[in-house]
Amino acid sequence: MCIENCAFFYTFARIMRKKIVIFVLTYLVAMTATAQPALVKTEMRAVWLTVIGGIDWPRTQATDQASMRRQQQDLCNILDELKASNVNCVLMHTRVRASVIYPSNIEPYCEYLTGKTGKSPGYDPLQFCIDECHKRGMQCHAWVVTLPVGKWNSAATKQLRQKMPNTIRKIGDEGFMNPERPETAEYLARICAEITDKYDIDGIHLDYIRYPETWKITVPREEGRRHITHIVETIRQAVKSRKPWVMYSCSPIGKFDDLTRYSSRGWNAYSKVCQDAQGWLRDGKMDALFPMMYFKGDHFYPFAVDWQQHTYGRIVAGGLGTYMLDRRQQNWPLDVLKREMYVLRDFGLGHAHFRSKFFTDNTKGVYDFCKDEFTPYPALIPPMTWEHAEAPAAPASIKLNPTTNTLTWSAVPASESYTLYNIYASEASPVDISDPRNLIATRVMGTSLNLRALTSTPQSLHYAVTAIDRYGNESLACQDTPDTQISNLQPQTFNLQTLKTEGSMLIVPEEFSQSEYIIVETLQGTIIKTYTNSAKIDISQLPKGIYLVKTLSQQGLTRRVGTLVK
Repeated sequence: MCIENCAFFYTFARIMRKKIVIFVLTYLVAMTATAQPALVKTEMRAVWLTVIGGIDWPRTQATDQASMRRQQQDLCNILDELKASNVNCVLMHTRVRASVIYPSNIEPYCEYLTGKTGKSPGYDPLQFCIDECHKRGMQCHAWVVTLPVGKWNSAATKQLRQKMPNTIRKIGDEGFMNPERPETAEYLARICAEITDKYDIDGIHLDYIRYPETWKITVPREEGRRHITHIVETIRQAVKSRKPWVMYSCSPIGKFDDLTRYSSRGWNAYSKVCQDAQGWLRDGKMDALFPMMYFKGDHFYPFAVDWQQHTYGRIVAGGLGTYMLDRRQQNWPLDVLKREMYVLRDFGLGHAHFRSKFFTDNTKGVYDFCKDEFTPYPALIPPMTWEHAEAPAAPASIKLNPTTNTLTWSAVPASESYTLYNIYASEASPVDISDPRNLIATRVMGTSLNLRALTSTPQSLHYAVTAIDRYGNESLACQDTPDTQISNLQPQTFNLQTLKTEGSMLIVPEEFSQSEYIIVETLQGTIIKTYTNSAKIDISQLPKGIYLVKTLSQQGLTRRVGTLVK
């Protein structure tokens, strides 16, 4: 069975209201997702890198210069392995439990760096991680644990209890910030603002932004959701007012809520712990979600469909239970994770491994599978077109030095304050930058790149270079063949007409009026919204961005209509 268009069939089945079709397709996709994976140029590929207990990193405590250097080298080794498997985003544990991994004016240094809370390891681990990720063309997001603050009598928790005695609640032997008190949102926003101000961070990633499962919720669930959403909004304002290009995300429970045919078995984001994660995407309060989908079978696939149907044009990357492969955990066979990854990709969703060590340790062969089969080529992180959709200017004047095998190009105009570059190569000219196999380097800093580590025959290839901005928008390509430029969009997409709008209404061209439905997709093919066709369609609920518009007939046939710029 070819699963290339299963996401489309899910949408078609939903339109036809044939739930049995959805059930059968879910089963067939899960059982037959063993073909060679489709190659994609744009995909979120993340890893959570955990600091607590040193279970991913650090493996040694920094107590002197020698151990500090070992700690740094261990992190570099991990990042090298992640880069080699084409991971493009590291979710770095930054606020751990009422303590942090950088010199803060708010909270002490984390004990796992040196063995003692508040003690400096002799360098700034967050700055070091950001720099090393950027050298490798990867994004680095600060992973901030929000409400849990650790053991009640730990040194870090004691300090926080002294500062905020009415805000920290004890449950068992653990401490938690009270989400119902306004100072909780203000305090967490201060931490995220400090990180955003001090560092060239690519994202702020919230963890545990929900009521703890051990918390006895006494307010109505609707009020509880308002409390959690208030924290989300307060932090967002603190981050985006400083740097709007910083990706704002969280890791909700992997099942949003009970579905019509599938129960969440009492564990879900919306009804159980007051996490309105899909609403945060819909209302523009989040740029991305990394739902913790550490399940399999009927606990995974129907809920993956639900996430796919509620992306609202934003980024969703399914959190994979990679740790479940370990024999000391659930001892899953690798095929479980492989099928889940195929399905996530087929739905246009990214993926994130929990955790780094289980991935880089190649548990059950998962690292080899990704490196050699599933992600053999680099990929770009989807652009945040809802924040900013204008692509930067293209670079110019590509030259290859045959002696040093160094590729150089001219920088984009000085008006572009911050620009990185993507490099493409192929035997054919001009280089097709829509082909993922031609992408050889991403987010390159500066205007030169030594090709020795990337190809054994640099002088036999043609090259193209594009610029990429803070938001992930990619420019036209500068080719090494004079006077040649091609777009980073698919050719058939680039040549489509731009559709007319009147206010919040999309005008459907008359020649498409006989079709039953109108489908709106991202440029990467993720279905955002399906409408019953009419001359004018209300698109007021669509986030700002650039979209493809297609028709869908009762027979399941599609036609491209044009592009929509909102």
